[in-house]
Amino acid sequence: MGVRTRLLARPAPLVLVPLTLAPLLLALLLPAAPAVAAGPPAVVVAPAVTGPPTYGATLVASPGTWTPAPTSWAWQWLRDGAPVPGATASTYRPGLADLGRRLAVTVTAAGAEGSASATSAPTAPVTPAAFTVGRRPAVVGTARWTHTLTRTAGSWSPRPDRVSWQWLRDGRPIAGATGRRHRVRPADVGHRLRVRATLARAGHRTVAVESPARLVRHRVGVRRVVRYRVETRGRITTSVRDFARLAQETYDDARGWRSAGIDFRRVRRGAAFTLVLAEASWLPRFSSGCSREWSCRVGRFVVINQERWKHASRAWNAAGGPLRGYRHMVVNHETGHWLGLGHATCPGRGRPAPVMMQQSKGLHGCRFNAFPTRREVLSRTRSGRVAVPAPVDLE
Repeated sequence: MGVRTRLLARPAPLVLVPLTLAPLLLALLLPAAPAVAAGPPAVVVAPAVTGPPTYGATLVASPGTWTPAPTSWAWQWLRDGAPVPGATASTYRPGLADLGRRLAVTVTAAGAEGSASATSAPTAPVTPAAFTVGRRPAVVGTARWTHTLTRTAGSWSPRPDRVSWQWLRDGRPIAGATGRRHRVRPADVGHRLRVRATLARAGHRTVAVESPARLVRHRVGVRRVVRYRVETRGRITTSVRDFARLAQETYDDARGWRSAGIDFRRVRRGAAFTLVLAEASWLPRFSSGCSREWSCRVGRFVVINQERWKHASRAWNAAGGPLRGYRHMVVNHETGHWLGLGHATCPGRGRPAPVMMQQSKGLHGCRFNAFPTRREVLSRTRSGRVAVPAPVDLE
């Protein structure tokens, strides 16, 4: 028992290490220290530019990723590869000089061991900015012949440097119609009018903004429908098709009897009167009161002298009146007789002659006029059809 106790209490033997091996053993037992990098930062992910390349927008430069981490940054924006003077912030707003150019940014990263630079990919070419339209212009007023329409201003942002206006008929510009108001013209009737505002500002895309369209109508609605047919007499040497077409244009014209609410419609049968294109020699056959020289109206026949239709009258031509104007006048005049109107006289020197005046024979100080005057139109509007005053009337 005593011997065993002495054996258990014996200490473990000591291992002696030579002093020359101690540093090596210590290096193996302790963790390795990180290596110390040398040199300036190196780019890992290149810089980038975000934001729309548009005039006035804001572009933002991202510095990218570098190693080791830089202690500071420097920025230089480029326009088509050349430095933009003064553009050394991390953001940039394209100006007028940038339009159509590509932008990039050069980032310079600085560290303890020096600095290095890297450049982003260029943007797409810089484009003009767009207007924001808040409210379109509008056309207000009564859209009828003899009335005047007015445009209203729209709203848009930013404020344009210039706004030009143009009235349109069925989408096509009306010559000279660029003001705030537009007096409805005969050619507008039956068509759609609108106004176009063209906005312009430096650095912005020019844009046209149009109002909703307005359909233009005759002075009054249809109050009476008159049906007529077309016939010829004698040897006709002009186009009957053109005659019928041009006569209908006269009846449809906003300045004519349609302005009194009378709608003339060509038919094959069941006509209230007959519009006749006649050889000059045929005129006396309708009545002894008709002359080979002029057109006339006999009962239900409205007769147009072919010679006058082709060549107008001496007085009309001497005054430089257009042939189309004469044709308007003679159809309106003879049809006016059928509507119950007699001949009129000149209301005053220099004033338009009433269409029921015998303008082919003389004006007595008035001016040639191919369409009913306002007074003549109103007389038909108020009274409607009246009895035909005489069986024969000369032009």
